[in-house]
Amino acid sequence: MELDAFVSGVFFGYLLVFARFGSAMLFLPAFGETQIPTTSRLAFALVLSLALYPIIPTPDRPIQEPGPMLIALGSEVTVGLWIGLTGRVLLSAMQFAGSQVGQVTGLANAFGPSLGSFEGATLMATFLLIGSVALIFLMDIHHIMLRAIIESYEIFPPGPLMLGDMARQMVKVGGHSLYIGTAIAAPFFVMGVILNLGMGLANRMMPQLPVFFVGAPLLIIVGFLIFAAAAPSMFEFFLADFIEWFGNLRFLTLP
Repeated sequence: MELDAFVSGVFFGYLLVFARFGSAMLFLPAFGETQIPTTSRLAFALVLSLALYPIIPTPDRPIQEPGPMLIALGSEVTVGLWIGLTGRVLLSAMQFAGSQVGQVTGLANAFGPSLGSFEGATLMATFLLIGSVALIFLMDIHHIMLRAIIESYEIFPPGPLMLGDMARQMVKVGGHSLYIGTAIAAPFFVMGVILNLGMGLANRMMPQLPVFFVGAPLLIIVGFLIFAAAAPSMFEFFLADFIEWFGNLRFLTLP
């Protein structure tokens, strides 16, 4: 093999690896947070792609025609974006749970900074998102996400994509994210029903009682107490499911 062909093959293979890893880093939880400067994320993706390039299956020879070359790069970018968006949709379960907790406890208008979410989040949701991202790094779950990208080459090797299966899996991930958020917020739903039912009965027995002024502080106080007691279990439930999806590549398992 001539030297120029060898160099071109190495460069093109590295470009394909960077296309998948770099696009995944745009949305992956913990890696793709908006608080991390874009230049830092780009530099990390470049170094990571260079470090993992020797173990990633890439074409031996570069594609010479512009059309097939763009198709190959587009396929790698699509897979990377799909993996990153899958993780982001799973993380959005914490935003949904926090929004429901804020709605039940009367803190739905207490907005916090938009961290790890697609839009502005309530104060409860921001706390859950920040805690989840911190625990992802603390428990080395980010290593599991990187391994999932590496193992994705066994299911999605460079080449044509199965877009229909990817779309079905994305819908499946969205439904599972909704299930996680609902399960995490379930204790607060029960609390809201019980307290509102009690306040309704109290209002029926004492019509002159200002239920709103009595009930709102009660909902906030009880909500904070339940939140303080349930927060460790909420994080544990989410992270266990998050690890299962990425660790076993269940989110990449095609029917």
